[in-house]
Amino acid sequence: MHEKLKNYKSLLYLMFFILILVFLRLSFAPQQSFLPSDIKGKIEAWFAQRGVSLFKAKPLYSRVETKEVVQEESQVVDVVEKVSPAVVSIVIKTVDFSVFSGPSLAESGIGTGFIVDKNGLIVTNSHVVDNDAGDYSVILKDGTTYPVEKIHLDTQNDFAILEVSARDLPTVDFGDSDALKVGQKAIAIGNALGQFQNTVTVGVVSGLGRSITAFGPFGDEKTYSSVIQTDAAINPGNSGGPLLNISGQVIGINVATSSRAENVSFAIPVNDLKPVLESFIENGRIVKPYLGVSYVMISKEIAELRNFPEGAYVTGIVKDSPAEKVGLKRGDIITKFGDSALGTGFTLSQAVLKGKVGGEEMLTIDRDKSILLIKVTVEEMPANL
Repeated sequence: MHEKLKNYKSLLYLMFFILILVFLRLSFAPQQSFLPSDIKGKIEAWFAQRGVSLFKAKPLYSRVETKEVVQEESQVVDVVEKVSPAVVSIVIKTVDFSVFSGPSLAESGIGTGFIVDKNGLIVTNSHVVDNDAGDYSVILKDGTTYPVEKIHLDTQNDFAILEVSARDLPTVDFGDSDALKVGQKAIAIGNALGQFQNTVTVGVVSGLGRSITAFGPFGDEKTYSSVIQTDAAINPGNSGGPLLNISGQVIGINVATSSRAENVSFAIPVNDLKPVLESFIENGRIVKPYLGVSYVMISKEIAELRNFPEGAYVTGIVKDSPAEKVGLKRGDIITKFGDSALGTGFTLSQAVLKGKVGGEEMLTIDRDKSILLIKVTVEEMPANL
């Protein structure tokens, strides 16, 4: 009985000691002190001598991490607010005919574009506006609608330049797609699912220099060389819209999404657009530089495996083309166009696109292990190609 009483007293002392500790910890918490500062200091010193700290433990997670997350989200919001006024929904009106109800007017949102000139120039994909039977218009973020008056197509590069009658429109800024790094933030804005309003998805640049084959709604296919891969979702209706960096600059034109994998989408590098746009502004139409060869790119891996140089392997020559005039042959490997080395990250088409019609360029050719330098004059692509 005496032993049980002793254990009971010990338990009471322990509970009393724990209550004192809880009280003192509350007293020493910031802005919660119940004790005068001199008494609090003496008590703290007494417990410190016995290895007990009365300060509140530091939080496991730093507020700095939360601040960084909020700051990153704020950057995305700033980009969207800055660029959205210059992003448009593209709408087509067509006449549908039913044997029961007769003709009716149908309107649908089919894609996205972005304003590149304040006086009414808008860029999108050529496959977005390739229906000759429809009338197109664009809708701005504020709901203002402009009919499209002229459409200029570059089907080879999947670009289209639309003209509308407007003044003082908001415009986008261009970035440098050649300077992109895998892992950079990527923001896609577009008229997803044809809702006539901008939606936003965020991801990263997950790959560069990719080659893909995309299929249209009627099974037609289009091959894109050296595109940007991103995990920012690009949904139906996003085509033709801008892919942006964290500074709000256009780094790509959204073009396709993969049906074989989730979170894999693609965009054409904006540097491919720049010479096309410059040519249009200078000439009032799209003037496309032309060499006249068909080719496949030899990747670095294949080059090492087969002991080939990296470059463009010529598979065909167009009759009366600049390439035929200077004697290019099937089997030639074009390793440089001017001063630019060719590879999967910079294709022959991209190099020619940056050339100027009427300008001369030096081609570096590997022909049966012999190196040739051939000067060629870049011409304008014929209208029938």
